[in-house]
Amino acid sequence: MTADLFDPTAMYDPDYLHFFASPGAGSPTHGPLVGTAYRDDAAADLVWQLLALEPGMRVLDLACGHGTLANALAARGGEVTGLDSSAVFLERARSAGETGVEFVAGDMRKLPAEWTGRFDRLVNWTTAFGYFDDPTNRAVLAEMARVLRPGGRLAIDVDNLPKFLSSWTPSRITATLDNGDMLVDRHRLDALTGRFEVERTVIRDGRARKLTFVKRLFGFPELRDWCAAAGFADVAGHGEDGRPLTTDHHRMVVTAQLPA
Repeated sequence: MTADLFDPTAMYDPDYLHFFASPGAGSPTHGPLVGTAYRDDAAADLVWQLLALEPGMRVLDLACGHGTLANALAARGGEVTGLDSSAVFLERARSAGETGVEFVAGDMRKLPAEWTGRFDRLVNWTTAFGYFDDPTNRAVLAEMARVLRPGGRLAIDVDNLPKFLSSWTPSRITATLDNGDMLVDRHRLDALTGRFEVERTVIRDGRARKLTFVKRLFGFPELRDWCAAAGFADVAGHGEDGRPLTTDHHRMVVTAQLPA
């Protein structure tokens, strides 16, 4: 199993929830899990529409975070399983969610063997794809294909590369709260690897700490070809409004389907 490009336990901790998943939390700009274009139940509405979801379908929310989307899909009648590597996030998801959601601790690089062909739909949301080296990222796509039934569909939501680069700055305040707590990020883009590297300073309750994280940026043709190599067909790109992808969209939602 390949090493992570950064320490996810340092990234996805109570501070992250404090800034991005608490009442009065600020609005992130380039956080790796949170998109700027979705509010309230908009993400669940979009997933339901793009994947033609129906009540009773088995749905895997892969890298489910603190469970917002998984719980919203379950409330609409989906039989939802959420998998994440963060114990902090899973605790929040279980305590605040639908009783019918199964939240599982695990690693997207090696999903349970008994899950082969189990799910009708798979969702990987808010830039939760691309955290490893490229061979491993492609292996994650193969795992997604393995756990879907024939004819199953997936949706992957990541940053839309043209829009992301048009707003790139060397540094910015990514989130701030009324009490003065804030996240300040310094950015570096590696043109050879397509990785966006961030040194983050977390200022909370008058104390500061630093951490780093990395995310892979994708253009649609590249991710389309990766999906096809993993066995998917009918690969399409959409924006956060569900329309065909343009350079003006903040998010890129890639949908694909396995052959029946």
